[in-house]
Amino acid sequence: MGAVKNKRMPRAVREQQMLDAAVRTFGQRGYRAASMDEIADLAGVSKPLVYLYLNSKEDLFTACIRREAKALTDAVRAGVRPGVPADRQLWEGLRAFFTHTAENPDGWAVLHLQARTHGEPFAAEVFAMREELVVFVTQLIVVAAREAHRDPSLPEREVAGLAEALVGAAESLAAWANAAPGISAKQAAATLMNFAWSGLGNMMEGRPWSPPPQD
Repeated sequence: MGAVKNKRMPRAVREQQMLDAAVRTFGQRGYRAASMDEIADLAGVSKPLVYLYLNSKEDLFTACIRREAKALTDAVRAGVRPGVPADRQLWEGLRAFFTHTAENPDGWAVLHLQARTHGEPFAAEVFAMREELVVFVTQLIVVAAREAHRDPSLPEREVAGLAEALVGAAESLAAWANAAPGISAKQAAATLMNFAWSGLGNMMEGRPWSPPPQD
């Protein structure tokens, strides 16, 4: 009966099963060590069927990156409620980011570790996701500046740089939180929020840190 059900399974559902198995395998074993046989076995399908649907190991890996990247960016956007104060929006975005990466460690490993280290086509997919997050965080920072001052004077370069730094810190902190036992998504988000919000407050109040003259 199980085999009959599998044959009648819609293609889209079967593809998601394959991607689920591939993300788990790539995330835990790495791109090079992962085998199509292992992925097919975990998905409960034949290896020729995996190739029929997804063409090659490279195409399968790309599909995994795209799915996990979309899931992460969608989660961050969905976590932020429009209309709440700027600090609340940034907090919700960070909490959504760390919640998603904690709940999907294999997907995060694919994005943060595997895709970045196995060639330009894969790295480019992650770069596109990262840029989308940077743009979104930049918008949150601009909202914060507008709340603090009717005529915000933060230079565009500083806003973009702060957003880049915040996203980079979130990526590193997520990798650390996933590896460190007992670190919750809320704790990780609070750590970065305290760091980012105090620095942003100083910038908006005209008190940015400056290096000593001799530097």
